[in-house]
Amino acid sequence: MANSTMVMEFLLLISPDGWKLSFLYFTVFLLTYLSTLLGNLLIITVTTAEQNLHTPMYFFHRNLSILDMCFISIAVPNACVNSITGNRAILVAGCAPQIFLVIFCACVELLFLSIMAWDCYVAICQPLHYPIIMNAHFCVRITLASLLSGLVYAGVHTGNTFWLSFCQSNVVHQFFCDVPFLLRLSCYDTTINKVLILLSAVVLCVGCFIFITMSNICIFSTVLNSPNRAPREAFFTCTPHILVVSVFLSSGIVVKMEKEESLCP
Repeated sequence: MANSTMVMEFLLLISPDGWKLSFLYFTVFLLTYLSTLLGNLLIITVTTAEQNLHTPMYFFHRNLSILDMCFISIAVPNACVNSITGNRAILVAGCAPQIFLVIFCACVELLFLSIMAWDCYVAICQPLHYPIIMNAHFCVRITLASLLSGLVYAGVHTGNTFWLSFCQSNVVHQFFCDVPFLLRLSCYDTTINKVLILLSAVVLCVGCFIFITMSNICIFSTVLNSPNRAPREAFFTCTPHILVVSVFLSSGIVVKMEKEESLCP
């Protein structure tokens, strides 16, 4: 520690050398970002303007779209600028809000997907009780509880990361600040941080995954065993949620595997 130089800024990963590749990365990032914003903005506009869509199901869809717009706006615009300008530097203090927002959005999105699974379950398996269970007050309260949980979850992990000092290499092998990559650069033993991240991820991710899976199992069982058309029509309405959950969880697993591979010595 006495002979170490404290890291004051990090160097993020950018596109390979060469103007053509940099411009290609910039174009891909920008088109992805704009199409995501446009799609989610369309969902928000339609579900807000159409009175028939003022239901709990579309209330959560609208909140999820707002969250997705915030999520992708955290790192992608900065990655677009970095890829075209070649600027890799970001201050250590600048990483903190980025990490906090990434963790917050990921946590809240997973909670929203779990709430939407519960909404589909009640709509299909308990249709007579749906207006009572999924009333407006419940929807608002559970949304606020999810946001508060995300704030606490993100605050704990961000605080545990940035009380550390960084004195190793300042190169972050990611296009945005990410906790596993920063822990590798710390001067101190990060075992406690890693254990806390693992335990909290297991509780949150596995818990939500089990909840969503059980909800979908009950939904499939009800649809297959029901002679009525109403549950089947409701099932097709909830099908996009199942697709979103599958994409979100599968992409999360892929990103996690890539992180583990990149962090291996």
